[in-house]
Amino acid sequence: MTTVEQFVERVIASPSQYTELDRIYVQNRVLGLVGDDTPVAAADDQLTSLTDALVATAIQNGRIEDNQSAREILADQLMDLVTPLPSVLNQTFWNKYQTSPKTATDYFYQLSRANDYIKTRAIAKNVAFDTPTDFGDLEITINLSKPEKDPKAIAAARNQPQNGYPLCQLCMENEGYRGRLGYPARSNHRIIRMTLGGETWGFQYSPYAYFNEHSIFLDEVHRPMVINRQTFSNLLEIVKQFPHYFVGSNADLPIVGGSMLAHEHYQGGRHEFPMMKAPIARPVDLGVAGVTAGIVKWPMSTIRLTSTDSTALVDAAVKIHNTWKNYSDERVDVRAYTDETRHHTTTPIARKVGDQYVLDLVLRDNQTSAEFPDGIFHPHQDVQHIKKENIGLIEVMGRAILPARLKTELQEVAKYLLGQHNQMAAMHQPWADELKRQYDFTADNVMDIVNQETGKVFARVLADAGVFKWDADGEAAFNRFITAVQAV
Repeated sequence: MTTVEQFVERVIASPSQYTELDRIYVQNRVLGLVGDDTPVAAADDQLTSLTDALVATAIQNGRIEDNQSAREILADQLMDLVTPLPSVLNQTFWNKYQTSPKTATDYFYQLSRANDYIKTRAIAKNVAFDTPTDFGDLEITINLSKPEKDPKAIAAARNQPQNGYPLCQLCMENEGYRGRLGYPARSNHRIIRMTLGGETWGFQYSPYAYFNEHSIFLDEVHRPMVINRQTFSNLLEIVKQFPHYFVGSNADLPIVGGSMLAHEHYQGGRHEFPMMKAPIARPVDLGVAGVTAGIVKWPMSTIRLTSTDSTALVDAAVKIHNTWKNYSDERVDVRAYTDETRHHTTTPIARKVGDQYVLDLVLRDNQTSAEFPDGIFHPHQDVQHIKKENIGLIEVMGRAILPARLKTELQEVAKYLLGQHNQMAAMHQPWADELKRQYDFTADNVMDIVNQETGKVFARVLADAGVFKWDADGEAAFNRFITAVQAV
């Protein structure tokens, strides 16, 4: 049986719309994409291996150019054949939801893995380890899953007309989009439609997941992110519909926000982050009936709200958020505005624990200064050799998403620590010298210590981003803010 015939077998057996009667039609669809000549043999009978072989066949037959963009576009076009139409998938999802929300998400998640929308092979390349700290075990990941941009594709993309469609990678118009040079292929992409606050939203999985069942909830309308009463209400509505998932929103300001502020969206999934395990350091009374509140023992300044009443929880969140937006305390460099520029917002995270709704609000401040030009409450210069990028939702909760460069850079640091020939980046020198003073390194222990110390640097990163520090001055400042909230 040829690779084409094997692939057609898988298409017919998949939950797509095709049946045995469609076999010749499907075969001709595949041949139309890869060419009629003898196909390249697959490494095994896995669907991804068959797809790889068909992409190689298309290159061999001159149907596509041998570059990253063309390969990804064709692979997703082939995987589209094993993927149900959006209407069919949505009907199946909501039918399964009647059994349980978890039954529905299990179905969608497994399909998104099986059709290679979730790039499981790429994700498996990521480096991950935990580091114990005073705030619990932090989760450290070095993100190797997103492929490096092909320089030839980047150069070619500059000469392509930009039609602005889709407007961004979070728009619903990405569903089934073929892709182009410089823009990802999405032929096998599907979105579940749902309603939040009387408006249409989408639910999809992240192709390069940072944690288990990493989900994205996106507004049907392309409009900028905002944190307000509707945000809190939407987050609680999502965990009401999917109580086995958490969901949170990146902040809506630069520096403290995520990388995509132009399109309203949230992120969620099935994972218990370190922040969720963090205890309450001290309870506080916000004066909202039915809501229990407390300051979380966490490096970033976090207030945890708990209630069985989602409306009361939203009221409490709005009270905190609106107070914080206009709150200043010069004694700890906290300033709500510079002229007309707002600096304050929150990062909210919602989940259900039994019959209780839990909403964590993390206070964010995006000021810069001459001393800290990248951000006063942002990773400071002495830790930027490990992490310079924004501290977004996932990092806030205690999972570091560190740049791919660190995989090789930390190996060079290890060589330096062992006194071996190395090409260690100069920016790591002060840190490495400090480690040399602290430890006796051997070939057996060096990487474990380097990983552990990398995690400690991430703990410092989170502390830098915290507006009220864990010292006497910070505790007093946090108490002053709570008093301001109580006064509203």
